[in-house]
Amino acid sequence: MPDHSSRNGELELLIDQITDAIVARLNGEGADQAALCGCTSECFNRCPERMHRIVDAGAARIGLVLGETSSAKDWAGLIDHTLLKPEATDEDIKRLCEEAARYRFASVCVNPTWVRAAACNLQGTGIPVCTVIGFPLGATLSDVKAYEARRSILEGAREVDMVINVGALKSGDDCLVEYDIHSVVEVAHEYDATCKVIIETALLTDDEKVRACLAAKNAGADFVKTSTGFSKGGATVADIALMRRTVGSELGVKASGGVKGLDDARALVEAGATRIGASVGVKIAQEAAGVKSNGRATQGY
Repeated sequence: MPDHSSRNGELELLIDQITDAIVARLNGEGADQAALCGCTSECFNRCPERMHRIVDAGAARIGLVLGETSSAKDWAGLIDHTLLKPEATDEDIKRLCEEAARYRFASVCVNPTWVRAAACNLQGTGIPVCTVIGFPLGATLSDVKAYEARRSILEGAREVDMVINVGALKSGDDCLVEYDIHSVVEVAHEYDATCKVIIETALLTDDEKVRACLAAKNAGADFVKTSTGFSKGGATVADIALMRRTVGSELGVKASGGVKGLDDARALVEAGATRIGASVGVKIAQEAAGVKSNGRATQGY
């Protein structure tokens, strides 16, 4: 029986061969490229650049880049339907969960105090509850973040979005940043929960964004995420592209903060996002379905 290392080596070789073949086709003559993707005219002229971004992000992402014909359900499946304002009430949480069940969003994201209520409202729907840890500053002690994650998961959360220690990162203490992330990742994975790491891009230089993503990757996180929505800026296409290049295809990338509608969501997905955190999930789903939105956003960030 061949050992695991041998099989892994063969798999990596196969992936390299497939990637080389795709890149070779993309670098070929225009007619060949058009035949490859079925595009013509202006669409074809844009395709090589877009396809290179997809290949660079990893083959696993190809099926996640949503085009003009994607359905409302496709888009809804990428959205964490979010309500994190401190003045949110139990009625607001109930409405959020009803919308999530109706549109089939990826999750409902609420503050820890609302996890149990959200889990009860979503029982039987298959929609998981996401919550936030060390939110929104990230300056909580690591063991407190770990405890908060454990309590939230026991209350019913299946996904936890933790904020990094931004001050430690900017001080150059990458070891503390990685330890802080790992403290939450370890708890999350103990319960088979997903851990997303919020790096708060608006406060970081590009070098710091790369270091934060690498710390999350080294700590075993499942996603890196742009923003809390409570700082001075949210997700940008440039930041998503940088984060995707840094983590490759191994981690998800979540864009959150400042997503206003379908056009914003599409640009972020094309740049490498595999999840969207937004308070306008209903609007995005409606726009994807060709329905004029009433403009109402759930009281998200």
